Amino acid sequence: INYLGTTDYFGIISNTAGGYSFYRDARLRRLTRYRYNNVPLDTGGRYLYLRDNGSGATWSPSWQPVRRALDAYTCRHGMGYTIISGTSQGIEAQTRYFVPLNENLEIWQLSLTNLRESAADLSVFSLVEFNLWDAYDDMTNYQRNFNIGEVEVEDGVIYHKTEYRERRDHVAYFACSAPLAGFDTQRESFLGSYRGFETPLAVERGESSNSIAHGWQPIGSHHVEVTLQPGETRQIIFVLGYHENPKDQKFDPPDSQIVNKRTVKPVIARYLDAAVVDAAFDALCDYWSGLLGILQVQTPDEHTNRMVNIWNAYQCMVTFNMSRSASFYESGVGRGMGFRDSNQDVLGFVHMVPARARERILDTAATQLETGGAYHQYQPLTKRGNDAVGGNFNDDPLWLVLAVAAYIKETGDWDILDEPVPYENKPGTERPLLDHLRRCIQYTLDRLGPHGLPLIGRADWNDCLNLNTFSDTPGESFQTTTNQDGKVAESVFIAGLFVLAAQEMAEITQQRGLDEESWGYFDAAAQMDAITHEHGWDGAWFLRAYDHFGRKVGSHECEDGKI
Repeated sequence: INYLGTTDYFGIISNTAGGYSFYRDARLRRLTRYRYNNVPLDTGGRYLYLRDNGSGATWSPSWQPVRRALDAYTCRHGMGYTIISGTSQGIEAQTRYFVPLNENLEIWQLSLTNLRESAADLSVFSLVEFNLWDAYDDMTNYQRNFNIGEVEVEDGVIYHKTEYRERRDHVAYFACSAPLAGFDTQRESFLGSYRGFETPLAVERGESSNSIAHGWQPIGSHHVEVTLQPGETRQIIFVLGYHENPKDQKFDPPDSQIVNKRTVKPVIARYLDAAVVDAAFDALCDYWSGLLGILQVQTPDEHTNRMVNIWNAYQCMVTFNMSRSASFYESGVGRGMGFRDSNQDVLGFVHMVPARARERILDTAATQLETGGAYHQYQPLTKRGNDAVGGNFNDDPLWLVLAVAAYIKETGDWDILDEPVPYENKPGTERPLLDHLRRCIQYTLDRLGPHGLPLIGRADWNDCLNLNTFSDTPGESFQTTTNQDGKVAESVFIAGLFVLAAQEMAEITQQRGLDEESWGYFDAAAQMDAITHEHGWDGAWFLRAYDHFGRKVGSHECEDGKI
């Protein structure tokens, strides 16, 4: 799969055009629908259908969803873009998918080439299935959601405006550069009763019904008729995007219930221009070349060079943007951004975008608890901690220390330590970032077990090492159901992490002229180092942990789980 987007608008895309798009938050601002664990897999995406109007043959250049064998097929994932090509019936179709820099939209740039010796009379159908914004509610609250779907169609642009009249200030839109022969916005009208995405009725008969969704399942589909002479290439651009209006300027006219499109129409018009799209793609390529060019490593092995200089750096930026919140196995619904994850990400990308690293550090620190602990996850749209998961993953706070240390080493920006940052994003609780770091260290020192090693809490970096959970009730989460007092199970991993974090804090405070505090951190690191060697060393390797009963985990004495 690949990831599209660099700032606020993102999407995931598979090699067969599956996936979905969202604005900032994969749960709360999901634009399009995707079905995990479906049959067949990878259902829902950025779909295009081609129809030979002469023979009635239909296919998809991305293979999905029609799944008709293609004469030729390629998929190329690049830096922030994906190109899928498919050839069938003597027609070559290539689609370039990408998100322009600093825009809340994505481009599908379709090029059709007639390889036949005679003219080709074709129909092109596009399809997205709109999500009703909250991805979790969309797939659970059917009694309500089957009644609230709503769209507008104006000048061939389909606007998804569910809840816009009542309580939202944002819409999704789906536009096409070519004149339309028709459109559909109601899923059943497009697919037909008891049909799936592989055999839409509209594509089969070569005609859209111009349906307008009122409740049920809103979609966006354009129908374009194209005649290509032998050897001719034609380009069609589709634009899927997100737009917000000021709350006092939602409607036009003001006393109507019609979406105000004054500010979004120029954006749509601009990106339906092929020259603008090509320039935007070039700018995206330049952006990634600039980022990846900041650090280049040369080794005798070309594959290592490619991995280190391109794909590993690219992956670091993707994980920064997503922080594990959305992928093809993480649905984007349950977790949001990880506190630990986001701080770890800083270590990988700070040299590429230090200003954004600074912003991420302050955002993450603002979700910290006053105890020094942390919500394990938070929602990127609201910047609020995820109550459903909570905290007590006892390694989490220490990663903030490492992230700040890495940022300062890269930038020399010591002023970040003086930035006022709230706890739990509560006004009035602001303290300098340095105070947050102090509480991170103290959080661990306040939670030591029988051997003097850090208590593991719900888990450490291994989220599945849940040593304080003994669940015998189906449906309980092993991560969030803590039914032991947690005063025995210790983590050798957190001990090592603490040594590193305390040493970083010692150097940070030393640089600030806080010598007495600095030596306190040096002493704490030295003491934990000694305890780790005394109680964590197993003779040939370090233990992993001590469990709730005080038994070793990962010892050579263990029957299972030897490290």
